[in-house]
Amino acid sequence: MAAGMYLEHYLDSIENLPFELQRNFNLMRDLDQRTEDLKGQIDSLAKEYTANARTLSSEQKLSILRQIQQSYSKCKEFGDDKVQLAMQTYEMVDKHIRRLDTDLARFEADLKEKQIESTDYDSTSSKGKKGDSRQKEKKAAKTRSKVKSSDEDGSPKSAQKKVKLLQPGEFNSTSSNFGNVHPSDVLDMPVDPNEPTYCLCHQVSYGEMIGCDNTECSIEWFHFACVGLTTKPRGKWYCPRCSQDRKRK
Repeated sequence: MAAGMYLEHYLDSIENLPFELQRNFNLMRDLDQRTEDLKGQIDSLAKEYTANARTLSSEQKLSILRQIQQSYSKCKEFGDDKVQLAMQTYEMVDKHIRRLDTDLARFEADLKEKQIESTDYDSTSSKGKKGDSRQKEKKAAKTRSKVKSSDEDGSPKSAQKKVKLLQPGEFNSTSSNFGNVHPSDVLDMPVDPNEPTYCLCHQVSYGEMIGCDNTECSIEWFHFACVGLTTKPRGKWYCPRCSQDRKRK
C-alpha cells in the first residue's frame, strides 16, 4: 500500500475524534458544575443544622442529616462518572495512537520488502552477465587450443586439455547463498499487535505488576505506577474499578 493510502485511511479514522473529545470534555465540565452545586447545598444544610441544633426536633435533625448524606452520595456518583469519562477519553486517543504505530510498521515493512526485491533483481542480472562472458571465454580458449595442436609437427598425440570442473560442494554453496534473504530476516517490527495488553493503560506487560484479588476482574493485572503503588501491599488488593463496585454493593 502506498504512503498516500496509509495517510488517507488514518485521517479518515480520526475525522470524528475532535468532536468525540469535545463531547466528553463538556460532559466532564457539566459533572463538575453539578458537584459544585451539591457542595453548596451541603454547606447550607450543615450551617442550618449547627445553628439550630438546640431548637430542632429529632425528626428535623434526621431529615437534614439524610439530605446531607444523599448529597454526598450524589457527589460520589458524579465523581465516578467523571473518572469513567476520563478513562474512555484516554482509551479513545490511545486506540488511534496504536493504529498509527501499526500503520507505520506495515509501511516500513513494505519499503524494506521492495528494497530487497530490487537488490535481488540487480544481483540476478549481474550474475547472468558474468555467466555469458565466462562462456565466451571458454569457447575462445577451446578454439585457440585446436589451432595450436594442428600446427605441431608429426605429433601423434594432441595436446591434452585441462578443464577445471565446478565441484558439487561449490555449486551448492553458491546456490544456497543466492536469494537467501527474506523480508522477515530484516524486518524489525517496533510494535507487536498480537501481544496481550493489561492494566488501565492498556499496555503490554513490563516492570512490577500486581493482580486484582477479584476473580471476576476483567483486567486482572496492573502496573505498579498506574495504580499508585511502589511496594506490594499486605493482604488482599482490589483494583480501582473493583473497589468502586465493592463500595456500591
